[in-house]
Amino acid sequence: MELWILVTLLAAAFQTLRFTLQKVLRMGALSTVGATFARFAYSAPLVTLALSAYLAVTGGGLPATGALFWAYALAGGTAQVLATACVVALFGARNFAVGITFKKTEVVQTAVVGVALLGERISWAAFAAILLGLFGVWLLSAAPGEVVRGWRRLANRAAALGLGSGFLFAISSVCYRGATLEVASEDPLLRAGVTLAAVTAAQMIGMAFYLRACEPGQLAAVWGARCVALWVGLSSMAGSFCWFLAFTLQTAALVKAVGQVELIFSLAITVLVFRERVSRTELAGIALLSASVVSLVLLA
Repeated sequence: MELWILVTLLAAAFQTLRFTLQKVLRMGALSTVGATFARFAYSAPLVTLALSAYLAVTGGGLPATGALFWAYALAGGTAQVLATACVVALFGARNFAVGITFKKTEVVQTAVVGVALLGERISWAAFAAILLGLFGVWLLSAAPGEVVRGWRRLANRAAALGLGSGFLFAISSVCYRGATLEVASEDPLLRAGVTLAAVTAAQMIGMAFYLRACEPGQLAAVWGARCVALWVGLSSMAGSFCWFLAFTLQTAALVKAVGQVELIFSLAITVLVFRERVSRTELAGIALLSASVVSLVLLA
């Protein structure tokens, strides 16, 4: 098995664990933003320590980073914060597997944005894959028991949060790959570590200021939930590092293809951990959207 495949599988596993723990936090005393902040608050210091230890062992120094690196890193970090908040909020409206599947629309949306903004050409096969994905999203959009016909199924909060998270995650993925390529080093571990440290530190500081100004009680609540939040930080650090490393080793499209295994993990968590019911319609929507995503990546 090639290294990038193994790293991507680990990234998907750690990410599933992190979202599971964030849903647990969201079900407790933390707000959507508080549960999102817990990820960065407990991972940023760990990432910095890990990077410092790596530099000490290898005897190297921090590689040069320019303005373009910081532009990519900050844009990707901001998009990831907003995307994570959308997913955490979505967990309150739909089951875990549906929330994760909505997040996976990032691949489909990336293809559509490329056509609309960059004038990129797309094959008929890829267009068919996009239509398949849209039908899958349509099946997932209505809440269980809700009878809504036509595309009005998409006119609800859950669909907006899900599609919004996919769009924002698509932006963050592209920006993170751009940032890792701007680090002046041939060492993929160091490039991934430097990018991750810069991004998580900026995310932690920015969200801490926001919570203190807008939701001051949440800073204390995040500390009070440290028994769970610490594991959110650890799984976040491990997952993010694996994603960043995979992006330095292989193109984002192929990494995303293998990363679809996260959907299988999320279904298992939905049924075995949260004891949530997955309807036949939701299973059909998950299957169609998954097929659409994988087809688009293979056709890329």
